[in-house]
Amino acid sequence: MSSHPPPDVAIIYPQDPVLRIGSNLTASCWVHPELGVHASSLFWTLNGQQLPSSFYRVLSATNLSVTLAGLNASKQTSGDNLVCHNHKGHILAGSCLYVGMPPVKPVNLTCWSRNTKDLTCSWAPGGKGETNISTQYKLKYKLRWYGTEKECADYTHTQPYSCSITQDLHLFTPYEIWVEASNQLGWATSDVITLDILDVVTTDPPSGVTVSRVGQLEDQLSVRWEAPPALKDFLFQAKYQIRYRLEDSQDWKVMEDVGNQTSCRLAGLRPGTVYFVQVRCNPVGIYGSRKAGIWSEWSHPTAASTPHSGEMMSGSCDSKSSGDSNSTLRRELKQFFGWVRKHAYGCSSMSMKLYDQWRVLMQKSHKVRNQVGNSFSSDKQYLVTVPVSSQSAVLNI
Repeated sequence: MSSHPPPDVAIIYPQDPVLRIGSNLTASCWVHPELGVHASSLFWTLNGQQLPSSFYRVLSATNLSVTLAGLNASKQTSGDNLVCHNHKGHILAGSCLYVGMPPVKPVNLTCWSRNTKDLTCSWAPGGKGETNISTQYKLKYKLRWYGTEKECADYTHTQPYSCSITQDLHLFTPYEIWVEASNQLGWATSDVITLDILDVVTTDPPSGVTVSRVGQLEDQLSVRWEAPPALKDFLFQAKYQIRYRLEDSQDWKVMEDVGNQTSCRLAGLRPGTVYFVQVRCNPVGIYGSRKAGIWSEWSHPTAASTPHSGEMMSGSCDSKSSGDSNSTLRRELKQFFGWVRKHAYGCSSMSMKLYDQWRVLMQKSHKVRNQVGNSFSSDKQYLVTVPVSSQSAVLNI
């Protein structure tokens, strides 16, 4: 009995080549003479599709070649299957073709730190973003003035091109960070960015967000929230933003100027309407950083509804028999307090006491509104002061 292993039935050369898109390839299928098969009886398939015989060339009784011109990109990173068959269709040998491009310089390298506990960076492949063959990306970093080059190890982040540095972080010291991309056709390196962790801190969304009515004011809601607890021991001044939308709308309206307070009054809303509200935080100036900071994610939506209009609920309306003076009074008061509401809109520190009192009066019964109207003299001027702007408005009655 022979101790030698049986010879290969057939061999394809080259085996598993890596080629650029548009390249030409000539592959040969050599069959063992003991197989008793002539090369002219063989045929080729690529990804299960038989290739035309015009692509073939019989090199010898045991060798059949095939030439592929202008190769397209591989349909998958695991390669395209080039297979040699006998005349009955049985597979004799196979090879994987990897057709793609070398990587292009990675772009859009961005980093952020969640509560100074880590440093996560993300990037995008350069060019069209796809090399069509397996490409490796490595995030490299080092301390700017000293230290050795290191590679980020935690690539398990939810984003496809990202990595998190979780150990041996240094505050108050700049980092140099870059990305290296490589595959079997070449390599490329991103631009190097320099940053201090304290300049790229973000945090968790504000917690404890509550939205409530402001008494029976049908066009206002009060929003309150808690500062991010993870940064309670840091010296910084938070900024907040609020956004809100109608229940049946996807269009958010953003309040840009909330400042560092943890409450806000939304005014100018629709009566009897459900609103969804979210809050986010920007931890600005941690330990004296002069950078703009990075906004957190938005908090989970919190819903609340404004009260229905008192006039709509009571079904009352102005009497047509009212005197012209009362009608003029109401019109001018409406215009004036429209001006007040415009200046009271948002979350400034302005006192809204005057506006609130007026809105309460307007939602009283028709009789009370008439009493308010009759309390004004038609031949006098009334001076009303708006605290925050230190301006006065004179209303002629």
